Amino acid sequence: MHLTTCAMELNAALKTLRLLWEDTRAGWKDSVSRDFESNHWETLETRVVAALRAMDRLAPIVIHAKRECS
Repeated sequence: MHLTTCAMELNAALKTLRLLWEDTRAGWKDSVSRDFESNHWETLETRVVAALRAMDRLAPIVIHAKRECS
């Protein structure tokens, strides 16, 4: 599977997860939800966004390496 395809799938999954979290958060307003958001959701979202940026930077390098090795 191509790195760009994986990044697109990960980005789509993150968008879906964001929508689901927003729906969940609308009905879940207590200290546990705030704890989950700050200690789990925000960390996950930040790491996925960082991974997507890294994949975007890495994709052209991988393509170039494949061409050089062919």
